[in-house]
Amino acid sequence: MSNIKIFVSVIVILILGVVMTVLLRGTDTPADLGQYDEFAQCLADSGTLFYGAFWCSHCQTQKKMFGSSAKFLPYVECSPANGQGQFKVCQDANIEGYPTWEFPDGSRLSGELSFETLSEKTSCALPSTEATSSVEVN
Repeated sequence: MSNIKIFVSVIVILILGVVMTVLLRGTDTPADLGQYDEFAQCLADSGTLFYGAFWCSHCQTQKKMFGSSAKFLPYVECSPANGQGQFKVCQDANIEGYPTWEFPDGSRLSGELSFETLSEKTSCALPSTEATSSVEVN
C-alpha cells in the first residue's frame, strides 16, 4: 500500500509541475513574442547597421527592447571573445564606442536609441505599440 501512495504522490507532483510550467509560460511580455519582428527586419533591410560588443551593457539593453525580435537586428559584433581589441570590420568602420548605429545616409548615432529615432532615421514604420523606450545618448 505504501508503494501505491508514493506512486500516486509522484504522479500528482508531476502533474502540478506541468500545470505550473504552462501557467508561468503564459506570462511572457509582448516583446518576448516577436512583436517587433517586422520593425527589426525593416532596419536590416534599410541598410542600417548596429555595432556593439557582447560585454556592452547598453548594447544588451538595446537588444532587450526588441525582445525575441532582436535576432532580426542588423547587429555587428565588434569584440573578440576575450573582450580585448576590436574585429577588423569595426576598425575599418572607425567604430569608437558602443552601441553605434550607422544609417543608410551614412550618419551615425551612439547610445541606446528609441524606436521613434530609429524609425525617423530609417523610414521604418513604428511598431503598433511600444512597450519600451530608452534615453538617447548622443
